[in-house]
Amino acid sequence: MKKIGFLSFGHWTPSPQSETRSASDALLQSIELAVAAEELGADGAYFRVHHFARQLSSPFPLLAAVGARTQRIEIGTAVIDMRYENPLYMAEDAGAADLIAGGRLQLGISRGSPEQVIDGWRYFGYRPPEGEDASAMARRHAEVFLDVLRGEGFAQPNPRPMFPNPPGLLRLEPHSEGLRERIWWGASSNATAIWAAKLGMYLQSSTLKDDEDGRPFDVQQAAQIRAYREAWKEAGHARAPRASVSRSIFALVDDRDRAYFGGSGQDQDQIGFIDEKTRAIFGRSYAGEPDKLVEQLAKDEAIAEADTLLLTVPNQLGVDYNAHVIEAILTHVAPALGWR
Repeated sequence: MKKIGFLSFGHWTPSPQSETRSASDALLQSIELAVAAEELGADGAYFRVHHFARQLSSPFPLLAAVGARTQRIEIGTAVIDMRYENPLYMAEDAGAADLIAGGRLQLGISRGSPEQVIDGWRYFGYRPPEGEDASAMARRHAEVFLDVLRGEGFAQPNPRPMFPNPPGLLRLEPHSEGLRERIWWGASSNATAIWAAKLGMYLQSSTLKDDEDGRPFDVQQAAQIRAYREAWKEAGHARAPRASVSRSIFALVDDRDRAYFGGSGQDQDQIGFIDEKTRAIFGRSYAGEPDKLVEQLAKDEAIAEADTLLLTVPNQLGVDYNAHVIEAILTHVAPALGWR
């Protein structure tokens, strides 16, 4: 049994070929797709966060809205770029959204990917101190975020407050009990996966990772998940670890599917560079008749290792079509692989 959710980047463009032509469309359609996915029996609605782009950016209003419109589905991010975040303000927003959702948030955070502008986090007021690069700054922000989510008091109260205070040091409010245990780290390397395990974060492994040994993408990703689980075990956490992978998977069950994805030509891993120093391997996409997909996906080692699968959806094709994409996987593919 695997949890299966969708992951939307929330792209929008005014092009007449797009069903998502404005930021308003992207946000409102994201809510509607989450509602539809829950009705179909999917387990999660996840959203990517990018800045300076025609995509979803500030996640918490969206997560709160999805939480208010749904009852069961997990609601998450994959991922929030911690280079851009004030971890204390973020903890307040996350606590509020989680309470609205009834404790269903699954927040993926990370160092983030290359953005649309150079060092965009500087425009948000963040600069790494001497001796620290942007990646280290992101990890430091994450550690502060995790710490304040514990709900322990740390701030000295005013002796003459406007309203009475509880005794002792004050914590951030609203506090949502249990959210600290539902934070995920988007790891591109084995080392950061192990770091996340030691801190008690779940693991999100995306459609790319650092190319650390030249093996196929799914093999490297499966090894990353195993290293993560071993580090989790060594850390002695009481709860079980979770690990997710993201995949573009399209079951060709009607003429629309064949027109959109029948000749996708992305059935091989790709090699590229996410910056001038980091060689990355990008995982393949899957598109085919359901029986062919079952055969191919059964050989994906990372999907076999993970307990959660996030289906990346082409959100600009509209809510109805993306609901169809999710339903096709849940109906025609997942049962044959023992995922349902």
